[in-house]
Amino acid sequence: MIELLKVLVCAPFLIYACYSDIKSRRVTNRLWPKMLGAGAIFMLYDAYRFGIPYIKWTAISFILIFTFVYILFYLNAFGGADAKVLMVISLILPIYPAMELFGRQLPIFGIPPLNLFTFSVFGNSVILTIIVPIGLFLYNMTQPSLKETLKKPHYMFVGYRTPVSKLDKPHIRLMEAFEEVDDEVRNKFTTSGTKLDDESISRLQEYAEKGLIDERVWVTPGLPFMIPITAGFIAAVVYGDLIFQLTLNFLL
Repeated sequence: MIELLKVLVCAPFLIYACYSDIKSRRVTNRLWPKMLGAGAIFMLYDAYRFGIPYIKWTAISFILIFTFVYILFYLNAFGGADAKVLMVISLILPIYPAMELFGRQLPIFGIPPLNLFTFSVFGNSVILTIIVPIGLFLYNMTQPSLKETLKKPHYMFVGYRTPVSKLDKPHIRLMEAFEEVDDEVRNKFTTSGTKLDDESISRLQEYAEKGLIDERVWVTPGLPFMIPITAGFIAAVVYGDLIFQLTLNFLL
């Protein structure tokens, strides 16, 4: 029962973090002490119940995750909020929350040999980032400008077309670089995206008014990684370690 309560305590904080990440691409630092405080009573109870072995596993979980996410953060491969939420989870749930729910034993795939829950959350989140390109593709398939969109089908997994007049939306980058050459505008794909500012938006609007470019251009949204982390958390609780299971199935 206590394992289920730990999961239920973490869930609202993760959901709020997703909402904040989608809305502003920021998550307040005040959220993580509150999440840790909410889980502290369960941590103290488990430390009392299981003693030194539980404290040891909690320390191992936190130290390994701290080292891992610090390296990723240092390499600019990870956001600060993403690192902090994993560190908090590593303290509240250092090992797998094995439990029975509605007559079914969770996680369904069982506990992996490396019984460090947060590493499974991270591994699952990496796999589940596929949710974003699939979501973008499905979104593009429902748009009225599908005929034009299908001219560049490979773009459909990483971005979407939007009117030049709406380029002032936050957290988007232009997928193409536009350059005026000999009274015509040429464009080319950019892997990292082109940052939009008032000057570049004004220039694109001018090109569109003159008919030099289409009224819709390709943009890519910034990835709110808190969503895959939350999905990875849920997947770890319900199913287990997806990477371990996929590897096991491939070898067998």
